[in-house]
Amino acid sequence: MKLIVGLGNPGAKYARNRHNIGFMALDMIASDHGFPAWKSKHQGVVSEGRFGSDRAVLLKPETYMNKSGDSVGAAMRFYKLEPEDVIVLHDEIDLAPGKVKWKVGGGHAGHNGLRSIHAHIGPEYARVRLGVGHPGHKDAVPGYVLRDFPKADAEWLDDVLRGCSDGAPHLAKGDGSKFMNAVGMRLTPPRSGSAEKSKANPKASAEEPSAEPDSRSTLQKLLDRFS
Repeated sequence: MKLIVGLGNPGAKYARNRHNIGFMALDMIASDHGFPAWKSKHQGVVSEGRFGSDRAVLLKPETYMNKSGDSVGAAMRFYKLEPEDVIVLHDEIDLAPGKVKWKVGGGHAGHNGLRSIHAHIGPEYARVRLGVGHPGHKDAVPGYVLRDFPKADAEWLDDVLRGCSDGAPHLAKGDGSKFMNAVGMRLTPPRSGSAEKSKANPKASAEEPSAEPDSRSTLQKLLDRFS
């Protein structure tokens, strides 16, 4: 069984913040895969369900970001899980908006939610890093991540969330590669249009033959023109 955690802050005030993209991803997963209603448990809200034969628990800590580890640790103890059974979805300012990366272990890079989880369970858990971009200066980071996604980000944000949902069954198996493949299919779907056109009309992409050079003399050209 896997414990799949989305990070964010509780309450409508924070619901569309960049910092809450982990919550958003879990909401999409729960909705798309028919998980039951969220229940208050382990200092957060949980929804237990299955992806085929694989059981998973979705957890959104409600401790506020900088105490996320309290909730994750409590859930781990209850379900008797190891750090290797935990997957955390979180915002990542060091990735461009719309980029998604899979990582196991490593540091917390100053992310307060990860810092708290490290303190409770150590670093050996998996992370899904959801890029939201960087404001350009470290002093601007707190205000940036606590602001809502602008309307201009709606399209790529929807693709990222749906990609995470598509790949969720692979998360339940702990298969990061297949999860990333599923996300990639949403973010960069195969472009078959140009290939199909090329097959239908093989000459379409071929270069046009160049015309033969005109080697006639000036006099011959005049004679040909008026003959």
